[in-house]
Amino acid sequence: MASIDRLYDAFGELIYAVAKADGKVQDVEVNALNEILLGHPWAVNIKWSFNYEKKNQNSFEDTFKKGLITCQDYGPSEDYEFLFDVLDTVAEANQGITEKERAIIDRFKKELRTYFLEQ
Repeated sequence: MASIDRLYDAFGELIYAVAKADGKVQDVEVNALNEILLGHPWAVNIKWSFNYEKKNQNSFEDTFKKGLITCQDYGPSEDYEFLFDVLDTVAEANQGITEKERAIIDRFKKELRTYFLEQ
């Protein structure tokens, strides 16, 4: 089972994957992320992971897979609702959610749900 620290690192990875899905992480997406994380107890972990992926320009697909596997290893959590809100907020920040961003968000939800139902 993944630790809670690793879970929030995965949140940053997944947020990066959504922001990067349309080709480039936009400043407005970073600003939206910073705003929604204000006051969140794990904001430092989430931002660190997001910034690490952004700095290294990792592919959104590899980062997505890494984040998904961590969430699967961690198991069910009420914190996923927060993550879903963040993913939508970041994706909407740059002129609305693109098809690629929506596909990544929907894929994450579906794969996570399917994994937990099969356990």
